[in-house]
Amino acid sequence: MKSPRLEITRPDDWHLHLRDGDALASVIGHTAQRFARAIVMPNLKPPVTTVAQAEDYRRRIMASLPAGSPFQPLMTLYLTESTAVEEIARAKASDGVFAVKYYPAGATTHSDSGVRELSRVYRVLEAMEKHDLPLLLHGEVTDPDIDIFDREQVFIERHLVPLQARFPALRMVLEHITTRDAVDFVSGAPANVAATITVHHLLLNRNALFAGGIRPHNYCAPILKREAHRAALLQAATSGDPHFFLGTDSAPHPREAKETACGCAGLYTAHAALELYAEAFEQAGRLDRLEAFASFHGPDFYRLPRNTDRIALERTPWNVPEEYPLAGSTCQPMRAGESVAWSLVETAAS
Repeated sequence: MKSPRLEITRPDDWHLHLRDGDALASVIGHTAQRFARAIVMPNLKPPVTTVAQAEDYRRRIMASLPAGSPFQPLMTLYLTESTAVEEIARAKASDGVFAVKYYPAGATTHSDSGVRELSRVYRVLEAMEKHDLPLLLHGEVTDPDIDIFDREQVFIERHLVPLQARFPALRMVLEHITTRDAVDFVSGAPANVAATITVHHLLLNRNALFAGGIRPHNYCAPILKREAHRAALLQAATSGDPHFFLGTDSAPHPREAKETACGCAGLYTAHAALELYAEAFEQAGRLDRLEAFASFHGPDFYRLPRNTDRIALERTPWNVPEEYPLAGSTCQPMRAGESVAWSLVETAAS
């Protein structure tokens, strides 16, 4: 008996970490196999803060792609308190920069150069609003007196609501949302406010951090939340609401950087991202809505054409390897050593 098959327009990944150098070469193939385009995060060391640096990084990504791959990286700039207003005009005029990324200083991997006080970048945000360049938000506060599980909720109340009021025409994406609070805010916002949702936040709740002991490979930023929040994310992703679209936040780390006294935040999901999203949508009984979430809402928000080629999945289980090579080390992927219900089988004809 033939396994059930799902064919959709090839999707894009609207939030991706590719790293650089040998690490980039180790992971780019997984993304290029599944996605046509991806918004590439700029939190390298040093961060990608100028159009010239973004263009150089793009060239390195293109040189690392498998031969003949049509994958296109969409570059971003890292917002700092010294970002020049003139750089926004250069970014808008470029062919390769599609957004600017806000990290609160100290929120996640390589975020030390991030913004400490949003009012210090208001002139840059005014230029972004003027030039219609989207702002991508890591939506957490980093105050030590705020509980780590409340950081997103407090960011929305303390920063996002005032930002939307001050810059009503600025396109904003609240990245990798994790709470019902974020779902409620974004779903009630105008069309120029959107959110990405990761597959690990759709499939895991915070119990996954402590199943049988500390699970460092399930540690991410923003951190996994309660089951009620996971359920709210799943409902939002599968609702058909164009405010929400796919962004994996796939973030490879060497195993030794995760399994240590102060481990890095991030899950590697690029190896099975689309297959795992299919699992989540099947879980909700909404496989028919995966295509819009994965392939339509993101390009529409970014004002880019939808892809025309197609990709096929089959409901055939496969076992994820315990690890993948990562430069001179290895990376443990999500679902390592376990089964994934859907398999990538082929590219369908346009």
